[in-house]
Amino acid sequence: MNAKTNLGFAVLVYFVLMQLVDGHTRGDAIPSTEVVTIQKCLVIEGPDWYRSVGTIDPIEAALVVGNWSRPVVGARINFGEDDDREWRQIAADESGWLRDEALKGGYAYASIDSPEKRVVILEGMAHRMVYVNGELRVGNVYQYKEEWESWEPRFNYSQIPVLLNRGRNDLLFQGGRLPAIKVLVHPVRADVMINEKDVTTPDLIVGREIDNWAAVVLINATTAPVTGLRLISRVGENKEVVREMPVLQALSVRKVAFKLAGEAPSQPGTVPLTLELTGGDASQEHGTPLYEREILLNVKHTHENHKQTFVSSIDGSVQYFSVNPAQDTEAFPTPALFLSVHGAGVEAINQSGSYSAKTWGHIVSPTNRRPYGFNWEDWGRIDALEVLDIALSTLDVDPERVYLTGHSMGGHGTWHLGALYPDRFAALGPSAGWISFWSYRPSREVVVDTPVEKMLMRTTLPSRTFDLVRNYKDLGIYILHGADDDNVLADQSRQMVARLEAFHKDFIYHEEPGVGHWWDKIDEDGTDCVDWYPMFDFFARHARPGKERVRHVEFATPNPGISAWYYWLCIEAQTKQLEMSTADVRFDPAKRQFVGRTENVARLTIDVSHVEAGDSIAIEMDGQAIIPVEYPPPPHQVTLHRKDGLWYADGPAPPSHKGPHRYGTFKDVFNHRVVFVFGTKGSEDENAWAAAKARYDAETFWYQGNGSIDVIRDVGFDPAVEPDRNVVLYGNAETNAAWRDLLGDNPVQVRSDEVRVGEKKIKGKDLGVLLIRPRPGSDTACVGVVGGTGITGMRLTDRRPYMYPGFAYPDLTLFRAVKLEYGSDAVCGLGFFGLDWSVENGEFIWDESRGNGR
Repeated sequence: MNAKTNLGFAVLVYFVLMQLVDGHTRGDAIPSTEVVTIQKCLVIEGPDWYRSVGTIDPIEAALVVGNWSRPVVGARINFGEDDDREWRQIAADESGWLRDEALKGGYAYASIDSPEKRVVILEGMAHRMVYVNGELRVGNVYQYKEEWESWEPRFNYSQIPVLLNRGRNDLLFQGGRLPAIKVLVHPVRADVMINEKDVTTPDLIVGREIDNWAAVVLINATTAPVTGLRLISRVGENKEVVREMPVLQALSVRKVAFKLAGEAPSQPGTVPLTLELTGGDASQEHGTPLYEREILLNVKHTHENHKQTFVSSIDGSVQYFSVNPAQDTEAFPTPALFLSVHGAGVEAINQSGSYSAKTWGHIVSPTNRRPYGFNWEDWGRIDALEVLDIALSTLDVDPERVYLTGHSMGGHGTWHLGALYPDRFAALGPSAGWISFWSYRPSREVVVDTPVEKMLMRTTLPSRTFDLVRNYKDLGIYILHGADDDNVLADQSRQMVARLEAFHKDFIYHEEPGVGHWWDKIDEDGTDCVDWYPMFDFFARHARPGKERVRHVEFATPNPGISAWYYWLCIEAQTKQLEMSTADVRFDPAKRQFVGRTENVARLTIDVSHVEAGDSIAIEMDGQAIIPVEYPPPPHQVTLHRKDGLWYADGPAPPSHKGPHRYGTFKDVFNHRVVFVFGTKGSEDENAWAAAKARYDAETFWYQGNGSIDVIRDVGFDPAVEPDRNVVLYGNAETNAAWRDLLGDNPVQVRSDEVRVGEKKIKGKDLGVLLIRPRPGSDTACVGVVGGTGITGMRLTDRRPYMYPGFAYPDLTLFRAVKLEYGSDAVCGLGFFGLDWSVENGEFIWDESRGNGR
C-alpha cells in the first residue's frame, strides 16, 4: 500500500446501514481500513418483461429524465394499473448476502458515506448492473446453480474502481438471476493494479518453444487516464518480455494482451509467470515499478488435454480454446475434428476434458468467450468459427470429417451453429439442447402486435433455430436427451424430432430413461451424456461430401451478414432484409446448367470452380432462363442480380453495397477490432455521459465476453490510422469531434435538437439513437452511434441490451423519452437502410404517436 492510499484509509470511511431517519435513508459511520460488506439496503420488485429491447421501467424512466430521488422505506412506485410496489428494508445474513425474492430482476438501494472524495474498489455479486452516483457500472451477474446454498460466486471477476464523493453516495443495484446480492467495498492498494482473478493463459507444452499470447486485467483506480504503462512478463528463468500497454481511461478496467516467450519446458508440472507493471519513468530502463504478481502456468505433454491461445479478430483480445488430442496419429495421420461446445458455466478446458481421448480425432472446445458468454450466438458464434478455422489450419485434420456436438447450452449451440453453417460439418450431436430463447421458456410469451414490435422481432430471426430446420437436410444428426431432464425439458428435443420427421432421413433420437440433465457413467463403458459412444459411432459413418460432389443445394439464411454460403451457392442480399431467404438450386454437369428457385433473394452468387472450364454455363432461376454465361475467370463465380422481378447476370456488386462482408444490423459494429470513441465537445453532463457509457459498454464486453476494447477520446482519434477498424461514436454531431470525419456526409445526422433521416426530421432534445453505417474509405468497416439529441436521449441508450444474445436492433433505432409509463416501449422509429445503404431504398417505421415531427 503506497503512502497516498495508506493516508486515505487512515481517514474514517462511512458505510450505510440503511435506516429510516426523518423519512430518509441515512448511513451510519463504520471505521475501516479493510474490506467492508454492506449490511442493509432497501429493495423493491422489478418488472417481469421477457426479452424486451425498448421497454423502460419507472425507475429507469426517472433516471433517464433526471428526476430520480433516493427511496425511503414505505415509498411506493406505480408499475401499472393496480400495481403499486413498495420499498422495503432488508438486512444481510451472517455471510453478508442480502437475500430477498425482489432481487430477482428488482432493485436494491444502498448508500455510502465518505468523509472525503476518494476511490474504492466495488465488488458486487449476483447483480446485473449498478448506478454509482448516477453512473452506470457493470454488474457481476453469474452464479453457479449448485453453489446457491453457500452463495459464493464461481465466476467472480468483477472488481470495479468507483469514485466516492464527500458525504453521501448512492448505489442503486439491479438484481440478476438470483434472489440475492452481496456488496463488498475494498481499499485501493495502488493507483494501477492487476486483477489476477481474471487471466487468460495457455498451457505450455513439453518440448515446444514458448511463444504464446496471454492476457490479464489492469485496474486504473485514478480519476485520470493513465498512459506509458508497460507490462513485463517472465516465464520461470526465461528472458523478460516487455509490452507497451494501451491507455487506461479513468476509473476503468481493461484486459490487456502480453507475450510469453522462452525455451521449451523439459518436463510437465507448473512454472511461475511473473508479471510486473511499470510506469513511465525515463530514468529507469523499463520505468518505475508499480505492481507485481505471480501466477502459475501448467506444463503438459502434447498428448494431454490442454489450452491454446489466439488473438481474436473481433476486438484484438486474447482468447483460448482447448484440445484433447487424437491418440493414434500413426493409424490416423489426418484425424477427425470434433468441435465440442460447452454448456452454461462450463470452462472449455473442462468441456474437452469430459471426453475420453479418441484414437481417430481431436476434441476441440472453444470458449464462447466466457463460460456463460453469448449462448453460442453473436460473438460466441464468431468465437466458435474462429477456433474451427484455427484448428483446421494447425491440426492437420481431415476437413471432410468435422463434427459438432455439445451439451445443454452447448446443445443449443450445436443446433444454432449447425443450422447456420450446415456445410461446415459432417454430422451434429446435440445433447440436452434447447432450441431457442423462445422455446426454452415458452411460458414467458413475447407479445408482438405493433409494426415496431414486429420489426424488432424480425431482427432476431438468426436466433430462431426452428425456422432454419430444413438446413439440416443433408446432415446426419444424433440427438440425445435425458427423459427426466428438469433443466432443459426433453420436449425441446421432441419438438425438433417432430419437425425433422417431416423430411429428414438420417437422424437418430435417443431418450435415456430415468436420468436428468446430467448423467455420468451409466454403464461399464463409462458412457455419459457428453461422451456418448453411440453418437461417436454415428459420427464415424458420416463425412462431408465437398462441393465438387454436391449436385443439389437447398439453403436458407436469415441474414447474409451472418450466414451466406452453402457449398457453391451464396445468398448475398435479401429483397426484404431479415426475413427468411431461401434458394433451391440443382446442377446438371452434363448440361452445364444450374436450375433453381428462390424466395426473398435479391442477389446470389454461384461458385462454378467445380465445373470443368470450357463452354458457357446455362442458368435458369425462378422459371426465367438467363442468357448463357461465359465461364468466368478466377475466382470462377457468377453473380445474379434481381431487379423488378427479373434476374440478370452481371459482375459482383460493388463493396459499398450490402453483402456478406458488411450487411448491417446494429450488433455488427462490435467486430473488426472495434474502437470506442467518446465525445468531449458537449456540455459537462453530455461529456460525462459519453465517457461513462463508453466505459460501461467496454466493461460489459469484458465481463460478458472476455473482451478488450480500445476506448479513446474523440480528440485523440485519427481516422487515417487503421481505416478498416470498426468505430463506435458516443454522442452526436455536436458533441463528438470524430463525427465530421466519419459521418459528416451521412444521411442520418444527430444534433442537439433533432435527428434527420434523409428528408425526415424528428425534433426534440430527448431522442436516443442506435445507428450503423459504412465507414468512409473502407470496403468492410462500419461506424456505429450510441447517442442522442441531448442528455435525456443519451441516457435512453444506457440499458438497451445490444451486448446480449437473443436481443437485436436493425440498422437504425430511435427512442424518445415521452410517455415512459409502465410497459411503455420507448422506440419511436427504426428500420433498415437499402442494399446500397441509402435511406430512399430502405424500410423504416415511425411511431407518430410519439411526436416524430415531419
